[in-house]
Amino acid sequence: MMGHLEFLRMTMDFGYVLSGLLIGTIVGMTGVGGGSLMTPLLVIAFGIQAPVAVGTDLLYAAITKAGGAWVHGRSGHVDWKIAGLLASGSVPASLLGVAFLKAVDKYAMVSVITTTLGIALILTSIALLYREKIRRLSPLPENRLRLATVVTGAMLGILVTVSSVGAGALGTVALFYLYPRLSTIRVIGTDIAHAVPLTLIAGIGHASIGTVDFHLLESLLIGSLPGIFFGSRIGSKIPEKMLRGILACMLILVGGKLIF
Repeated sequence: MMGHLEFLRMTMDFGYVLSGLLIGTIVGMTGVGGGSLMTPLLVIAFGIQAPVAVGTDLLYAAITKAGGAWVHGRSGHVDWKIAGLLASGSVPASLLGVAFLKAVDKYAMVSVITTTLGIALILTSIALLYREKIRRLSPLPENRLRLATVVTGAMLGILVTVSSVGAGALGTVALFYLYPRLSTIRVIGTDIAHAVPLTLIAGIGHASIGTVDFHLLESLLIGSLPGIFFGSRIGSKIPEKMLRGILACMLILVGGKLIF
């Protein structure tokens, strides 16, 4: 009996590592944050409860994005003022999100997280499909930009804390709209830099309420780190527009399944 259970555990561990490799490769190819891919995969394919999938993925994102933020920061690709404005909204909002999840019962938590995750995935797919059109919209007046950035951070803080989705694709699209003169590489670097403290604080909050599986986190990291490297090497050989379209369709289907 113990041998059978040990075999099942090893099979699951291999599945987690393989999932990390797959998601890491896609992230390396597309630049889209792993939350929109990893969390639904854990929920649908492995049957992990949504709160645990979200909490584990938040710490996974904080660790994987930290290296990217360090590289972008050293290269001068981070606008720290903008990242600070986003964080001034997202960090308090994240703490409020964690407090809300602590206050509700287990069944309500699962329902809220699953529904929010589905909505976040659909919003992410829209952001992927219409990113360039959103970027060309009329920018906000300069006197409203500071407040709009803080409010955007707050919205991302709630969404990311409850669903683990939004720090990547949605954050990038929001910055493209708010700061159209910012170069693409600085938008990406600033978004990643902001995502690190947000996902770390949200992840620690989830750990405090017991919704982080550290063994699962370790397995995902083992697979994802080489996957990100591999994906970044082959991503340039595949048309970005095609990749975004396929990914957006997948997220719409998965988001709809989670909501309905």
